[in-house]
Amino acid sequence: MKIDPEKCTRCARCIPFCPVGAIRAREKKVAVEFDECVECGVCARSGTCQDGAFIKEDLAWPRILRAEFSDPMIPHKKTAIAGRGTAEMKTNDVTGRFKRGEAGVAIELGRPGVGTRFTEVEKVTREIARLKIPLEEANPVSALVRDPSVGSLAPEILQERVLSAIVEFKIPFDRLDYLLKLLSQLLPKLDTVASVSLIGCRDQDGRDPLEEFLVRNKISFYPNGKVNIGLGRPLAKI
Repeated sequence: MKIDPEKCTRCARCIPFCPVGAIRAREKKVAVEFDECVECGVCARSGTCQDGAFIKEDLAWPRILRAEFSDPMIPHKKTAIAGRGTAEMKTNDVTGRFKRGEAGVAIELGRPGVGTRFTEVEKVTREIARLKIPLEEANPVSALVRDPSVGSLAPEILQERVLSAIVEFKIPFDRLDYLLKLLSQLLPKLDTVASVSLIGCRDQDGRDPLEEFLVRNKISFYPNGKVNIGLGRPLAKI
């Protein structure tokens, strides 16, 4: 995104609308910091500029990734889903993808106000690859992994900045303790914020082993309201 200096009246009303603080007021102009912009399009869609000063450019690779991960109006080529590009665990669960004895894991890097770069995403994908855990295929981050054996991303995308990106996979329950230890060491070192989502199936007797795991490890959590009760869908099996 750019601002046409000939049309801009320097009213600065657009500045609060940028979710990553990339619009800056200079001495004689208001401009978009090119490297900080995540191409989310919020500034232009907000309608705050009455002078039509915003210029939405055609984006080439790899900068187009910024829009694909940040602009909710642009679908990912990999998944044809807009926004973050993945249906995520909370919806994939109803297909029977997650079996009893397995846990789904989603690690989201970045948030509005913070953002993230793919340098930080790669730190996570490399650690997951080291554990020999395959990533969820129906996820745009997975499509960017150049070498799944080591979890590396293409060098030219590493400095691209996005609002957020989700690394998603599933693992057996008996590996959750080791994963927790790894994440507790890795996530605080990232140059962004990170949140972890988990999903699991109740046992046939109604016991919730995932909740028991979280309580046992003194991890604060809240249950997501999207629950698959099995109506018209195959129940997860061992």
